[in-house]
Amino acid sequence: MDDFVDSDPAQARIGQLLFYDRILSGNRNISCGTCHHHDLASGDGLSLGIGEGGIGLGEERLVGDIRKRVPRNAPSLWNIGHNSIDVLFHDGRLEVSNQFGNGFDSPAEEWLPQGLDNIVAAQALFPLTAQFEMAGNPGENDVAGATHDRIDAAWPIIAARVRGNETYVDMFIEAFDSVEEPLDLTIVEIGNALGAFINTEWRSFDSPYDAWLAGTPLPENAERGRALFFGEARCATCHSGPLFTDQGFHALGLPAFGPGRTRTFDKMPRDVGRMGETDLLSDAYRFRTPSLRNVALTAPYGHNGAYPSLADMIRHHADPVSARAAWTTDMAALPDAPRFGGVDFAIRQDTREMARQVAVLDINPVALSVAEVTYIEAFLHALTGVTADARPMGRPESVPSGLPVD
Repeated sequence: MDDFVDSDPAQARIGQLLFYDRILSGNRNISCGTCHHHDLASGDGLSLGIGEGGIGLGEERLVGDIRKRVPRNAPSLWNIGHNSIDVLFHDGRLEVSNQFGNGFDSPAEEWLPQGLDNIVAAQALFPLTAQFEMAGNPGENDVAGATHDRIDAAWPIIAARVRGNETYVDMFIEAFDSVEEPLDLTIVEIGNALGAFINTEWRSFDSPYDAWLAGTPLPENAERGRALFFGEARCATCHSGPLFTDQGFHALGLPAFGPGRTRTFDKMPRDVGRMGETDLLSDAYRFRTPSLRNVALTAPYGHNGAYPSLADMIRHHADPVSARAAWTTDMAALPDAPRFGGVDFAIRQDTREMARQVAVLDINPVALSVAEVTYIEAFLHALTGVTADARPMGRPESVPSGLPVD
């Protein structure tokens, strides 16, 4: 489709293998696919992920030997290869920009290497350097240690691992004009292969809504929900366009919990959202609008996965103050971890921080009946692709490193 970034099939095949290969993680115990799995519609089914050191998949994933939960919900990958996408991550810390001369404004700033094909290829490199996602803790492996020296110091180590595998080297030489011998294989080619896979694998534009656009009526409840979505409920104010996102940042007043996305000078277990990237107070507690394509498949919902169902999230949008007050901790999908009991909900005891968060809200309440919530939910289900569970490549049975595949 012309609306998507072009990707080479041979490069995508390499990306499929790397996506599920634990060789890219510091301790060789987690892959991209662990938290963005085919069986879980490119997510992990958890409110806050269990990254490096965890065991298993989805709601059955065991905490294992982790030091901290991943502080945000694992975003789905549907349609992020669309040409309209120019910002990624919940806080938008990766944007298409020439500010640093490499095509992107990113956490790596000028140290992000040249030659990445698109924003998805660039995005794929950052979980590899995240301590609680894939890198591991300092002292455990050379990737983690290098990352703590400078973010780009780990990427050559990871690339060297891949170069040490003859199968990967042969595939890269065949698929990439830039690779003629092993030393030509760098993190750039690895990122571009991962991007090629993600960009092609998670395309989805064959939903009942797409059929409606072509003239096929929606089921009655979904049609009522469509009218509300684009009308009185005002959902389309932010969830607009072909992907149902304005790519903007908005404060929804979601219930707070988790370890927070702490910063060097701010160790409180809170997440200030976009402000963590821009340092602008006007961006505090605002998060990127997610796409709603296949949203019915990607529970739980919100930047921290606060709500387990679409109906819960719709009700929050309709009346965020009341919904936040009624929220209970058992609504969060958090694998049991007794040692985190004092951390998971600690921020909720900070009355001043809670007051700050409540004061920032970009949603105007709208009265919705029980039936109207059901109608909007039916419309959101109509955004699920008919072939969403039949991906063109899928999960590989094995990977060249020989490491286990989740």
